[in-house]
Amino acid sequence: MQGKAENHFDYTLMAPGPVNLHPKVREILAHPMIHHRTPEFDKILAQALKRLKIVFQTEQPVYALSSTGSGGMEVLLVNTLSPGDSILVVNSGKFGERWAEMARTFGVQVDELKITWGQAVTPEHIAEKLKTKTYHAVLTQACETSTGVLHPIQKLGAVIKNYQHTLFLVDGITALGAVPLPMDEWSIDGLVGGSQKAFMLPTGMSFVSFSKKAHARFEHAKIPKFYFDIRKEIAANAKGETFFSSNVSLIKALNYVLAEIESAGLAPLFKTIQRRADFVAYLMETLGLSSYAAVKSASLTAVALPNSTDGQKLRELMEVDFNLTVMGGQDQAKGKIIRIGHMGYIQDKDQMHLATALYHSLQKLNMTPSISFIDFQTQMKNWLAQN
Repeated sequence: MQGKAENHFDYTLMAPGPVNLHPKVREILAHPMIHHRTPEFDKILAQALKRLKIVFQTEQPVYALSSTGSGGMEVLLVNTLSPGDSILVVNSGKFGERWAEMARTFGVQVDELKITWGQAVTPEHIAEKLKTKTYHAVLTQACETSTGVLHPIQKLGAVIKNYQHTLFLVDGITALGAVPLPMDEWSIDGLVGGSQKAFMLPTGMSFVSFSKKAHARFEHAKIPKFYFDIRKEIAANAKGETFFSSNVSLIKALNYVLAEIESAGLAPLFKTIQRRADFVAYLMETLGLSSYAAVKSASLTAVALPNSTDGQKLRELMEVDFNLTVMGGQDQAKGKIIRIGHMGYIQDKDQMHLATALYHSLQKLNMTPSISFIDFQTQMKNWLAQN
């Protein structure tokens, strides 16, 4: 925990990731260790890999790798591209920048489609670029975590699928499991998720899947790779194992989370996360605040702050005084926004705690809300009771 708050509040994590862990996940993570080359674990791994396909909404295999989400982004690149290939990268924030930089590291020729922070790319943007030259791949975030923007992945996929030699690679780390992202239906050729987001797990695993169109690239992709050579993982999975040592504790916890999703379905999960986002939208409206993102993702809200309010100081106050962590802005948005996550294990009491912390912290920074705290608290409680 970042803040060492001397107050009576239990610690609450409402960042875009990592997130609050489900109590059952915390319990599973405390279990005694088992070996990753045993029949007991082989069964758990097989179940988890099969259930991951439910979240990806794909008939293709999904691979579970011991890496952060950025490692998964690298996996999509190195297994489908070669040095000198031309790609188009949507750069609408820090993580678009990261993927472009990553590709250049491997000698890929990168054209960046720069989108104003807080804005979403349009299908017309992509269509115009694809008319100018042949790209081996188009890369974008589904949700740009640094801005809270949700890109129109379904519409982009409909454009890109018409180009036989162009793959559509999507960073779904802050979207997968939080908003609909059906890989097969939306013509996504490579999709990556991360354990520390809607999967309600600690950081440390990435999940990737490839379309048949992308699979055909594996034998021809010339970027050097060893740990992230997906062909090794394919061969190991066929034997019921991971190629390298398995992340046993996280995979056990993952299997629990996926079993719950399998039982209830994806729709209730999407609805729950959207309800949290809707509450924060109502909270912002009540306090006279607005969204930084023109097209908001349900997975997080980037709150635009008045010029007189320093976002870094605001989040520090919320952490020190209320033991509640949200995130600030990055680079050009630093100090201008705070980012509130809606994924993970968040209950209504946590939403009320967020509302209280934001109200009093703004007040402390001399942005006095136009509503009394008692009336404010009543309105927040009523919203939660009625929605």
